[in-house]
Amino acid sequence: MKTLLFFLLCHSMMAQAITGFWTTVNETTKKPESIVAIYEYQGKDYGRIIGTYDTTGHIIDTIYNPLDRAPGIAGCPYYSGLDFIYNLKKSGSRYKGKIVDPEKGRVYNAELWTEKNQLVVRGKILFFGRSQYWLPFPEQLFTKNFPKPDVTQFVPTIPETN
Repeated sequence: MKTLLFFLLCHSMMAQAITGFWTTVNETTKKPESIVAIYEYQGKDYGRIIGTYDTTGHIIDTIYNPLDRAPGIAGCPYYSGLDFIYNLKKSGSRYKGKIVDPEKGRVYNAELWTEKNQLVVRGKILFFGRSQYWLPFPEQLFTKNFPKPDVTQFVPTIPETN
């Protein structure tokens, strides 16, 4: 019995992988905003926007048909296709790296971890920060018009801010 309890305790303390597809949620409206693929490339993890939602909850912008642009990034690339989380490395039970605000171009230190089937994304400067809670993106929402991307083919591009 003690062995089983020890195993369960150790298992719950281990960091779960953060890779996968996640839905970002607007903190005020509680509506979905974007779909992010967290993927691994050469031993580090990255986050790429692969789609965005309109205010009614419909996917309107994807990596296959990008529409809106990120004004805070040099060259104003499309949101969909933008690697805005980069150089994440596992550090204990969390992943640490950088995150950029695509609208304002500000770069923050980032910490990501899973908690209760959600991805916690924390951007911070020094000791001050803010956390967001992202939900798993349901695989059944990938369709003929929005097929699941092959993240093994992704090569990250670190954004340059204005």
